[in-house]
Amino acid sequence: MDNLTAARATMAFSLGFHIIFAAIGMTMPFLMSAAHYIYLKKGERVYLELTKMWMKGVAILFAVGAVSGTVLSFELGLLWPGFMQHAGPIIGMPFSWEGTAFFVEAVAIGLFLYGWDRMKPWVHWGTGVVVGISGFASGIFVVAANSWMNSPQGFDWVNGEALNIDPVAAMFNDAWAHQSLHMQLAAIQAVGFAVGGVHAFLYLRGRARDLNLKAMKLAMIFGAVAALLQPMSGHFAAEQVATLQPAKLAALEGHFKTQTWAPLTIGGIPDVDTQTMKWGLELPGMLSVLAHMDPAAEVIGLDQYPREDWPPVLIVHLAFQLMVAIGMLMALLAVLFFWFYKKKNFPRWFLWALAAATPLGFIAIEAGWIVTEVGRQPWIIYEIFRTKDAVTPMPGMVYHFYLFLVLYLSLAAVSIWLFARQIRITQSKIES
Repeated sequence: MDNLTAARATMAFSLGFHIIFAAIGMTMPFLMSAAHYIYLKKGERVYLELTKMWMKGVAILFAVGAVSGTVLSFELGLLWPGFMQHAGPIIGMPFSWEGTAFFVEAVAIGLFLYGWDRMKPWVHWGTGVVVGISGFASGIFVVAANSWMNSPQGFDWVNGEALNIDPVAAMFNDAWAHQSLHMQLAAIQAVGFAVGGVHAFLYLRGRARDLNLKAMKLAMIFGAVAALLQPMSGHFAAEQVATLQPAKLAALEGHFKTQTWAPLTIGGIPDVDTQTMKWGLELPGMLSVLAHMDPAAEVIGLDQYPREDWPPVLIVHLAFQLMVAIGMLMALLAVLFFWFYKKKNFPRWFLWALAAATPLGFIAIEAGWIVTEVGRQPWIIYEIFRTKDAVTPMPGMVYHFYLFLVLYLSLAAVSIWLFARQIRITQSKIES
């Protein structure tokens, strides 16, 4: 494994691990605060038990996310010194703001954890809300840095050097809005369905049925609303990508030839050698509609770019198709949830479907992250700086890959054990 491959594999695995905990860290505090709010308003003790159970989960996952996020910050400098040399002064601002948000989140979670019976009830509730707001802000700032890599702005590139740097323009780049919206909705959707699915499973197993039914409903309200909004967010993102990164759109859609009335292909396998799509269902003109809201609009294909500038078409296309398919399935489950919620009756088959859908949102997040990152290749800074030129020249990066692989797998094992243990303790306490 050469340095570039090892560095990319290390970064991909680290980001793929951390993004799950980042999504949970952004969303779980709001679920916790919602349960706490209902308890303070209605006085139903089951919501107090639910709040405390979710609170302990927030604390566990916050700690794991802090560790994995810290490792990532070291990896940027260790693996990609060429990137940090140029990007550091430009995107330092969103990273510094992310650090500030993380500090506020850490303080707020400490106040919430240890503020029971020491603070006024609504002030204590407010600290939980601050945990969620600061976590959400932290995610937005990180996405701002990543979106700059996809739409670099706020500097002049002169003879391989960044000059006239404007960090505000860099942070609020053209890709910032659609990436932030899409990622935040994805986090709410994934966590809402995951939590709802876990509690649906526990309910079906006969464990603390009142608590688990209420928990499922509360979590699914968040997840279902996000799932119904996500297709609109995705359409907005597609329009922006068509303008800012047409090569990425062409790769994820398997669109090889520039044309008007461009078809949208559902499924299919792109054949790079023949530059055709095989076994897909074509919808004439729909890619033009998706990209430009006009069926007759021209959509740029990969034929407008040198072959060495093409993203890995097969990987990007399959990841995109998987993300979209999962998104549509979750939107259907969201519609069914609200239908059964209105009827105040959830059939067992639907609860089993929710339980089976527990990991789907996180799989979609991983697929979407592949689309974003692999779809930008071969550039680490889009059309300015190539990934191969940013990697460290130091040998032995393969050993770092195995080191971080063991680290993250250990963190995952510990997290799952702690989380499952906490659920068992809480369920047993309520049942007794």
